[in-house]
Amino acid sequence: MRQSLADIEAAFVEEIEEDRSRRERLQARAERRERQRHLERAHKQGSMRFAVVLLVLIGTAVAVVLLMFQALYWVTS
Repeated sequence: MRQSLADIEAAFVEEIEEDRSRRERLQARAERRERQRHLERAHKQGSMRFAVVLLVLIGTAVAVVLLMFQALYWVTS
């Protein structure tokens, strides 16, 4: 009876250790996934901001050119 009780206790301790290591692995994997999602989100937002800035610069350049030619036309006529 004592031998079987000691075996049960050892198996219980082993199972607790396995559960603890499994939880730690799951936690580490979840943290890696979260970091990866954060990096992807930051990259996507950065790309979007760059596109908006580029469009604003192009629009500004077109508007300035048009206004300059219009002003030149008014001055020369």
